[in-house]
Amino acid sequence: MSLSYYIYYQMPRENAERARSVVTSIQRELHTATGIAGRLLSRHDDETTWMEIYEDVLDTATFDAMLSKLVTRHGLAQMLEAGSSRKQEIFRPI
Repeated sequence: MSLSYYIYYQMPRENAERARSVVTSIQRELHTATGIAGRLLSRHDDETTWMEIYEDVLDTATFDAMLSKLVTRHGLAQMLEAGSSRKQEIFRPI
């Protein structure tokens, strides 16, 4: 069964350009390592709310470990809005 990951967080405007580059790098490396391509979106009514989407994840253990490693290595958490964190929701098909 494949799963879809939805990860959202607050990104301050002053970090947006740098953070977009970091997320692009994370997603490129994640795709190379796992075959999972990610997408990055922002809310239509609040450009500081970002969401990463990863679909068709079959090997969750490998995916989770690699994503965590890349987020840490690239320092993405330090760019988030003060008091914000990466909130992760995982969905399955019904």
